[in-house]
Amino acid sequence: MNLIEIIAQAGSTVSGTSTSQPAKPDAPPAYLQFVPFIALAIIFYFFMLRPKNKNPKREDMLKQLKKGDEIQTIGGEFGRVVDVRDDRVLLKVDETSNTKIWYSRNSIHRIVTEEKAEAK
Repeated sequence: MNLIEIIAQAGSTVSGTSTSQPAKPDAPPAYLQFVPFIALAIIFYFFMLRPKNKNPKREDMLKQLKKGDEIQTIGGEFGRVVDVRDDRVLLKVDETSNTKIWYSRNSIHRIVTEEKAEAK
């Protein structure tokens, strides 16, 4: 026995490991490590992105906005449409002071004028 083999045996007995112990099973394949990330991506898609694509009724309502409609914004303000553009709508929110505010089309919640007509 040479000196290197003696030192190697002494080091293995000191650390508590023995060469006679069975080897640990191999780690799972590398592609299985990405399964949780793929599952999270699918969950993110179904809960965050997909609901936005499933509202054609709202898109039709926003396309039908016209001057004179009374609407309610997402924030709860009521107003009458004065001007309609591709990306925004001008609302008259106060009759006495003639206050007008520009709102994004996406901030329109509902058209109140149509609901009043349907109720009659």
